[in-house]
Amino acid sequence: MQKPPHLYEVLYVSTLAPDADIRVVGDIARQSRPANSALKITGLLIFDGSRFCQQIEGAQKEVLALLDRIRQDSRHINVNVVHHGPLAERRFQRFSMGYTTLDDEDVLERLNKLQGQTAIVTFQSLISSLTMDF
Repeated sequence: MQKPPHLYEVLYVSTLAPDADIRVVGDIARQSRPANSALKITGLLIFDGSRFCQQIEGAQKEVLALLDRIRQDSRHINVNVVHHGPLAERRFQRFSMGYTTLDDEDVLERLNKLQGQTAIVTFQSLISSLTMDF
């Protein structure tokens, strides 16, 4: 019997490209759900009007391949990985990709300056206060 792949997570902050129409954000969320589900990737995308913050989790190979695609996506600039590493269990088991928005742009700006466990703990406390679109 084959052992399931170990879980891996990435948390990054990026900026919407200046020439990208803000309406592409909804498209990103809608398109990522079925694609991520097929790859058994789960996570959460947050957008504050100018920045994205996304936590993605799944098998390391698939998560890192997705991160490479995000880095090459012309709608994202300044992709900054603030945390990555092994994950004992999924944080988002109920859905493939949640999506929500923030009104306060300072929150993701501050998160973008953090690293490692401090970044993931801050992210987790942030999402406990949000209403998400599944």
